[in-house]
Amino acid sequence: MFLARLSLCVGFAIAMLPALAAAASGGELGSRLRAAAERGDAAEIRVLLGKGAQVDARDDTGATPLLVATHRNNVEAARALIDAGANVNAKDGIQDSPYLYAGARGHDEILKMTLAHGADLKSTNRYGGTALIPAAERGHVETVRILIAAGVDVNHVNNLHWTALLEAIILGDGGARHTAIVRLLVAAGADVNLADGEGITPLRHARQRGYEGMVRILEQAGARDGGAAPRRASP
Repeated sequence: MFLARLSLCVGFAIAMLPALAAAASGGELGSRLRAAAERGDAAEIRVLLGKGAQVDARDDTGATPLLVATHRNNVEAARALIDAGANVNAKDGIQDSPYLYAGARGHDEILKMTLAHGADLKSTNRYGGTALIPAAERGHVETVRILIAAGVDVNHVNNLHWTALLEAIILGDGGARHTAIVRLLVAAGADVNLADGEGITPLRHARQRGYEGMVRILEQAGARDGGAAPRRASP
């Protein structure tokens, strides 16, 4: 009886070897794929995918190879992964996706690719903001232009009760880039009287900081110093 059971266990183990080997190979391939994405090695990415590497294989932070490539702004690596079907909306453990990260960091070539391959314009980061809000905050003028043209909601309110317009003013430096972004947002229909969580309007914030260029843009658009009641963050 013992020998029979031992034989059965050995047979089961032998039968499992191909599956275990495949799993180990898949894990190794995924690791190598992410490393190639980090290096920006598009040729190696194609080779690994041809060997069966999973295009969205995640690391222990939840990052996919495409997100790794986006972190480094490795455009050709990102292109190879997207062409192979990588999910441009796959989020890691801190709610970054290739689309959201590219928008926030001004990685415009990758951003355009994500938009052409199903980017979710309503997806939000860990602060409840769309890609447009951090792009406006960081002064990425062309990125803001791209996201507005794509149709991102210019009046989305994040968890801090700020819109892209408010962030461009409150967290911007009042210089040419942030002033250009304010102009773009206003032209795209941003509500110039939508106040923050404390009821302070974009115009008042601009005046308090002495941002005269922004003040002129807002006043010409009909902004009021008192403004409207603050609105809760968008769902």
